Amino acid sequence: MGDGALSVWERSSTVRVVPSARPRKLAKVPFAELADGRLQGVVSSGSDIGRVYVSSVEAGTYAFACSTNNNRPCGGARGSFCNHIRALVDEAVLQYGVERVARYLKAELTGEDPSGYSVFNAMYSTRPAQGDSSAAAQVFSRFLRHLAYLEYAPVTAPLPEMQWFPTTRAVA
Repeated sequence: MGDGALSVWERSSTVRVVPSARPRKLAKVPFAELADGRLQGVVSSGSDIGRVYVSSVEAGTYAFACSTNNNRPCGGARGSFCNHIRALVDEAVLQYGVERVARYLKAELTGEDPSGYSVFNAMYSTRPAQGDSSAAAQVFSRFLRHLAYLEYAPVTAPLPEMQWFPTTRAVA
């Protein structure tokens, strides 16, 4: 491939999807991503089926934010991580693997048990501060956009709205 030839997946309109580290149950945390210097996602409410929370943890500082999709603050995120943040970390570990999540968040893992629990403990021991929830609208918007793709029939043809994705090939 060093001679400029492209592999089959580089020539196609689809890109390989990295499978989850382990199977996930999407009912509790339907959306988790490592983006914009944060672990962020959408977490279902434990008490109200119609409510979701947009939660995030900043890499390195572990500043956290949690609010409803209507920008109401989470009652459990007062001075410490709430259960939504904990669920988000656990699901991110299932989706991306503990090493990738810990590396992205700059969490120093200790002990013999590399898991979501160990990532959460590494963050918790730093006594993080409550952060800014201004990114919640963008995260929730991306989640809704991902849901819209579930309504499309599976096809191999390119989707016009996905054409902005960067390619691995340099364009002259």
